Amino acid sequence: MEGVLVRKIKKICVFCGANSGKDVAFVNAAFHLGKVLGKRKIDLVYGGGKLGLMGCVSTAVAQHERQVLGIIPSAFTVNNLVGETCGKEIKVATMQERLVMTMELSDAFIALPGGFGTLEELFQMISWAQLNIHNKPIGVLNINGFFNGLLSFVDHAVKQEFITPRARKILISATTVDELVDKLQAFRFEPDPALSKLKWSPSSSQKEKLDLTLRL
Repeated sequence: MEGVLVRKIKKICVFCGANSGKDVAFVNAAFHLGKVLGKRKIDLVYGGGKLGLMGCVSTAVAQHERQVLGIIPSAFTVNNLVGETCGKEIKVATMQERLVMTMELSDAFIALPGGFGTLEELFQMISWAQLNIHNKPIGVLNINGFFNGLLSFVDHAVKQEFITPRARKILISATTVDELVDKLQAFRFEPDPALSKLKWSPSSSQKEKLDLTLRL
């Protein structure tokens, strides 16, 4: 990465499935991601619990002696629904509060394979970046082509002029963990000139009043 300005990333939030998926490569990639984060001295922020890929990546990060923070809605902790969080745990009241907190506490975001929840979290972070609410890098780890269809759809939306080429650059993808982390570190945010004029309050009390569910 010689000659490239490297972004300092101390904490990465990982969005991924509470299931392990059909392909064992997903589990292997989640463990490997945790190992790489540990070697690069990067801490983990995630949705809490120990189920599926979420449990794999959090366990691996902890095993490599980096801090793990699980941000989990209180509803999920009833009757030990998702298992014990590997590391420190913060309980919140709502899913939206969890997402806002992950945005505030993380320096970058990675999505592994997952379902509707993972996709919602991924696209919420992308739309917030587009709205200039944050300027943090966002990437998907495209294991065995899992995200091929999603990436093709996004490119289709660009061709149909619903997503601008500038906004398309917000979503990074790579097929290996090291390549993806390198791309996140090299990411340079290019805000839309019109949307960059939006002013969002940095105050947490004010953020709670914003309707951050806007989808573009």
